[in-house]
Amino acid sequence: MLEPLGATWGQVATVVVTVVGMYATFMVLVRVVGQRALAGMSGFDIGCIVALGSVLGRTVLLDTPTLMIGVVALATLFGVQAVLGALGRFRSVDRLLNREPVLLVRDGVLLTDAMRRAHVSVDEVRQRLRLAGVRSLTEVGRCTLERNGAVSVLRAGAPVDAWLHADVPSPVSQAT
Repeated sequence: MLEPLGATWGQVATVVVTVVGMYATFMVLVRVVGQRALAGMSGFDIGCIVALGSVLGRTVLLDTPTLMIGVVALATLFGVQAVLGALGRFRSVDRLLNREPVLLVRDGVLLTDAMRRAHVSVDEVRQRLRLAGVRSLTEVGRCTLERNGAVSVLRAGAPVDAWLHADVPSPVSQAT
């Protein structure tokens, strides 16, 4: 009955078993490696997610899906992610693998040169500030584009501990 659609019942069963096996392997590996494998979304994390999707898709859609090849590929990708996560604990490696944070607003002033270098528009900063509940630019002490692409907002009015921004380079110039 499925043969006119280009598949046999055996192929369909193989795809189902492979998908279930790949999904189960994925979930086990997430548990073993930890949620860090799916959080943080640095450039390498995004690359890993794209590669995972590719492996899953290609494994399932092969003429003859092979669970073992998919499991090995997934395990290898998670292994690479775990190694990069472990190496990322070293500051020099972390700086090599991830972008530096970028200060976008300081003491209520948009740092347009830094925004331009980070490819962040004024509208994007405005949106992030609204999402943070900011009602006026003067309420912002610091607004930072973090390594993972998130934007953090610290309110003005209270001093910012230097340790908190030790990894954020100071902008060369600022403009409004």
